[in-house]
Amino acid sequence: MLYVVLLFLVVSFFLYVLLGGADFGAGIVELFSSVDNQKPIKKTVYNVMGPVWEANHIWIIILIVILWIAFPETYNVIVVYLHIPLTLALLGITLRGAAFIFRHYDAIKGQSQKLYDSLFRIACLITPIFLGMSFGALVTGDIKLLERNPDLGFYDAYVHPWFQAFPIAIGCFFAALCSFLAAVFLIGEANADEKKMYIKKATVAIISVVVLGTIVLIIGFVQKRDFVLDFISDVYAIAAVGISALLLIPLWKTIRNGNVVWCRFLAGFQIALILFAAAIVHFPMVIQTASGRLDFMQNIAPESVINVLGISLIIGGLLILPGLFHLLKSFRMIKALEQDH
Repeated sequence: MLYVVLLFLVVSFFLYVLLGGADFGAGIVELFSSVDNQKPIKKTVYNVMGPVWEANHIWIIILIVILWIAFPETYNVIVVYLHIPLTLALLGITLRGAAFIFRHYDAIKGQSQKLYDSLFRIACLITPIFLGMSFGALVTGDIKLLERNPDLGFYDAYVHPWFQAFPIAIGCFFAALCSFLAAVFLIGEANADEKKMYIKKATVAIISVVVLGTIVLIIGFVQKRDFVLDFISDVYAIAAVGISALLLIPLWKTIRNGNVVWCRFLAGFQIALILFAAAIVHFPMVIQTASGRLDFMQNIAPESVINVLGISLIIGGLLILPGLFHLLKSFRMIKALEQDH
């Protein structure tokens, strides 16, 4: 049953990065657009996100619940030592959701719309940055456990691990990934004229991902971070990144040809390869602290708890997934099911 729990954990993480990341990226694309382009983007974003933006949070909820119940030690380190960036990310998610609703359903269309637009766009930018910074802190190796360092100050314990160059670079890299996903996904929702705009934005996003990814590796290499040093020497990680880079060629062709299904599939597959490359380096030693690495698979919940959790996830999946599929199909979100594709 442990493997069932791990499967749900991995799938939930991937789907939140893919779907939630695309939602965040939509706001980033809108933020870094001209005033004239922001209007059609805003309309397209609403048409795409309106039916499913809340449903995408299912995946992060499942992720948190699994970590909390099945992997308490990992969950404890994450929520204790990274409570500041995670709280800021949660604030960003809340502001993004509130702004998204008010800018479309506010009865009075006045100057407040500018505030809602700004909150939505900025929240979509800062949320993935803080989420990426949190991941960066987990692999940087600067988290100092209080039980081993009882005299540790507040800054060293709760700020320094995530507020430095390497985690910040990872945060910006994740934000670029989100904008890449959004630009690619929005191509399939736009008319002929708008598609050209999204193709250009997808190109810029791809360049940003490559540049920021290179910066992450350079900073990590210069600072001698174990995560980066092991990453560039891991055959599987390098192979995954290499395949992801090679897929840029067919991705670009499918984008230019307007093949919505294949460009979305390739973009999602590239994200899966990048996540695999990041995870495979030290798994199951996911968290690196100043005093050593924490084994993700040690100190897990008792077998009886894992069994109950696994059964609950299976039952919940059987109840939720068909409904979610019907929701996506009803609003024509699954392009592969449309006859014109």
